[in-house]
Amino acid sequence: MPKIDLNALPPTNVTSYPAQFAGEVKDRWFRRLAPAAGLTHFGASHVVLKPGAWSSQRHWHDSEDELLVMLSGEAVLAEDDGETLLRAGDICAWPQGTTNGHHLRNESDADCTFVVVSGGTRTGGGYSDIDMRFTSDSYIHKDGTPYAEKLPR
Repeated sequence: MPKIDLNALPPTNVTSYPAQFAGEVKDRWFRRLAPAAGLTHFGASHVVLKPGAWSSQRHWHDSEDELLVMLSGEAVLAEDDGETLLRAGDICAWPQGTTNGHHLRNESDADCTFVVVSGGTRTGGGYSDIDMRFTSDSYIHKDGTPYAEKLPR
């Protein structure tokens, strides 16, 4: 049956960010939908941000498209051009190669929930506000010096 039993997927708040950048995402809980459904050509995750949590550091992808659909609650979308309040039913998209750094912050007193879908090849990207880029398997400083942390496979 193609229906995914969300409650059967254990939520995790794991991050591979270097320690100095991990605090903002500690209350981001997600379930990987694509592997649970046997999907291999794109990623999809169900994400819950607790009050105060960020979805990620503000980032962009060289070769991955992203689509986000808000399901419940509200969050602030922060991008290079400013901030936008998102509520249930709102949809956002970022084409690959667009260097408009983005993330969501839950500045409300209640959880917010969204689904994010990505497609393409994870070759790299950057972070707008911090000294970090990512490659297909590691984090590096903007000058190319590696961080010790490796990206999960």
